Amino acid sequence: QVQLVESGGGLVQAGGSLTLSCAASGSICIINAMDWYRQAPGKQRELVATITSGGSTNYGDSVKGRFTISRNNAKNTVYLQMNSLKPEDTAVYYCHAEMRFGFVDSWGQGTQVTVSS
Repeated sequence: QVQLVESGGGLVQAGGSLTLSCAASGSICIINAMDWYRQAPGKQRELVATITSGGSTNYGDSVKGRFTISRNNAKNTVYLQMNSLKPEDTAVYYCHAEMRFGFVDSWGQGTQVTVSS
């Protein structure tokens, strides 16, 4: 099992920046990839960014060029640097761990990001 704890959300003006953190604990060695998802009110949860165990990254079209996912293996932490934030980025952001070997994926509790216009 893996436990995920997000932090770093808050209120920011449009054009501003925030960095989210996701600290993982437990069976880290069975994590295949880490993702950030987000869910706005009345909308489906969408994939924001992914970083694999090999370090490859992928981004949703709406955040390409503005968001950067990274990780610190020594701290078992994944980050989401969000720049040039827009009101439409307002959502609850969730950290997600994709597990190997058929283990159940893990989700964090979510952190609210609100971008004011």
